[in-house]
Amino acid sequence: MAPPFGNDTETMGPRASGPPRIGRRAVLAGAAAAGAVGALGAAGCSRVPSGDTLARLKSQGTVRLGIAGEVPYGYIDDDGEFTGEAVELAKVIFKRLGVDRVQPVATDFSSLIPGLKTQQFDVVSAGMYINKERCQQVIFSDPEYQMLDSFIVRKGNPKNLRSYEDVVRTKAKFGTGTGYAEIQYAVDSGYPEKDIVILQDQVAGLNAVEAGRIDVFAGTALTTREVTRKSAKAEATEPFAPVIKGEKRIDGGGFTFRPNDTKLRDAFNVEIHKMKDSGELFRILRPFGFTEAEMTTLTAEELCQ
Repeated sequence: MAPPFGNDTETMGPRASGPPRIGRRAVLAGAAAAGAVGALGAAGCSRVPSGDTLARLKSQGTVRLGIAGEVPYGYIDDDGEFTGEAVELAKVIFKRLGVDRVQPVATDFSSLIPGLKTQQFDVVSAGMYINKERCQQVIFSDPEYQMLDSFIVRKGNPKNLRSYEDVVRTKAKFGTGTGYAEIQYAVDSGYPEKDIVILQDQVAGLNAVEAGRIDVFAGTALTTREVTRKSAKAEATEPFAPVIKGEKRIDGGGFTFRPNDTKLRDAFNVEIHKMKDSGELFRILRPFGFTEAEMTTLTAEELCQ
């Protein structure tokens, strides 16, 4: 979402019965051992030219996935296992590409693209938003999902906040997460950047709205509806597309590859399109809170413009 390396995703839970509130720091702490092993393993090959990456991955039988410890994209579940929509999708696609094992490597979101470039991992599997700034650095698969924005507001939405323009008009106290694209969306709509309250994630945003410290917290429609599911004091607004420079913005998230790994990216795209056509993609994403409204026919080329 946020160019070029900001955090797209917020921590939330995948279960329809009520999501666990897992903070990013806690997830990364839990992943420290696995992440350290992955980083050490990568260090030995950081100077090795990638060559035909797909052939190398098939030969070694393992693909290292850069994740950010973010629910629902890639995280550690209650049983201590790596999971998430991007992780589970990667398991299916890479097995079909002849790579049997996936090794998630947890890092901070802002380190994903730099880590990919220095070969700390082979692919970024973190539901990363595809935008023009990032497309100048890396290449993307076509998106596995599309996403609209939504607000966390007090029950009943007393200020009737349904767009960034409403936030500006009412001079509402506005908050969002560290590095979120919503920062720029608010600024582009006329909200003073210096007045934006930056919080760790959408759980902190929910707490701030419930306590009355802010009037509104902006995030993705997926995360706001999940985090407010059990709240007695707050609710999520209807999803909407931010209007940026007169045009509605619909974001999409995809897998991230090094620029010279076009063969690997293209092979990945073949499989993901098969899964879109058969409905298998939605079946994988649905347990993590995605709805049919988040399925997309957008392409990476369109989102890179």
